[in-house]
Amino acid sequence: MSAQSSNAPSNAASLAVEPFRGANRWLVGGGAVGLVLLIASIIGFFVDPRAAYFSYLVAFAYWCGIAFASLLLLMIFHATHARWMTILRRPVEAMASTLPLFLVLLIPVLLGMKQLYSWVEPSAAVPPFGKEALHLIEHKRAWLNTGFFVGRAIFYLVLASLIAQLLRGLSLRQDKEGGHALLERMRRLSAGGLPFIALSFTFAAFDWLMSLTPTWYSTIYGVYFFAGSFWAALSLLAIITYLGKLENVFGGGLNIEHTHNIGKLMLAFTAFWTYIAFSQLLLIWIAGLPEEIPFYIVRFSEGWRWVGVFLIICHFFVPFGALLSRSLKRDPKKLGMVAAFILMVHYIDIFWLVMPTLNVDGFAVHWTHFTAFLGVGLVAIAFGVSRLRGKLPVPVKDPYLGDSLRYRQP
Repeated sequence: MSAQSSNAPSNAASLAVEPFRGANRWLVGGGAVGLVLLIASIIGFFVDPRAAYFSYLVAFAYWCGIAFASLLLLMIFHATHARWMTILRRPVEAMASTLPLFLVLLIPVLLGMKQLYSWVEPSAAVPPFGKEALHLIEHKRAWLNTGFFVGRAIFYLVLASLIAQLLRGLSLRQDKEGGHALLERMRRLSAGGLPFIALSFTFAAFDWLMSLTPTWYSTIYGVYFFAGSFWAALSLLAIITYLGKLENVFGGGLNIEHTHNIGKLMLAFTAFWTYIAFSQLLLIWIAGLPEEIPFYIVRFSEGWRWVGVFLIICHFFVPFGALLSRSLKRDPKKLGMVAAFILMVHYIDIFWLVMPTLNVDGFAVHWTHFTAFLGVGLVAIAFGVSRLRGKLPVPVKDPYLGDSLRYRQP
């Protein structure tokens, strides 16, 4: 056992934590820079609309996917009665509590629907696809129509935001009242709400990303998006806990065993994403159906092939090989470095899902890629920090906090 683990507090009474007052640079500086970059992206909507809207969709899907996955992570912890993660609960709540912000950040996606989705004005999409494609789009009109699309998008985010806020509110009440009653309410809400959030996440992937190619479909697409986003959420949590540990945000209660568990979950989802990605490719390749193969034909073309090769190497082999190391998973700094790499590669993955619809011939760099990604990301991070400010970074009156502090690998 490391000295770091053995010196950690063993019960809630010995844990000294203060309301969170840090991360001023992320809250003020990051938020201000993020707003400036968002304004630059909005300017891009007028200068080069299609490129700017597609760049924004990549950024929105990336950061909103992480927020959705964070809520699922929180709900899974509650529903499974996991005790080891109690000390990690507040950072996950902060990540999930950014979901209401995405109701505002959704507005540019809705305003740019004509630029993003060919099914909005299908007649404009006839020349490249032909009459058969137009017939298929018309057949899906009951689902792919502007009003229903907007209503569903708002519903997904309102439902997720409501559950995230309810869980956060109950958690903050527990800091004052303590006891098991509020914890049981969080567990019941999580267990009952999980199917609805999972379905919302899945259908959001269908609507926001898969419908970019309206004549193509994959029933496993939502799981693919979930697997990558969940992996990224775990990676972001690894970085947050590392930075929080440096500032002693957790009062010395966070130990190597918690870091190790985050690393093990990251390893599991490295393999899970690869399994889902390969399964989707294999099933479509074996079937060879005309309505399914165009998605991969474009991405296997010369201009995009190298991005696929990059994902195979860097989305699986590199992180999988690194996370196999037990010592790395027990080193917060090294795990944080791997996590930062994973977050970068996850962006390339979302980029690979979206951008071939715009640039069929190959990868192209546009300045709005950077302004949109950093703008949405920095504003979301600043909002998450603001939700944590003034609150205890550890649920000090949770009845199972002592179990979490004493947790050791089985």
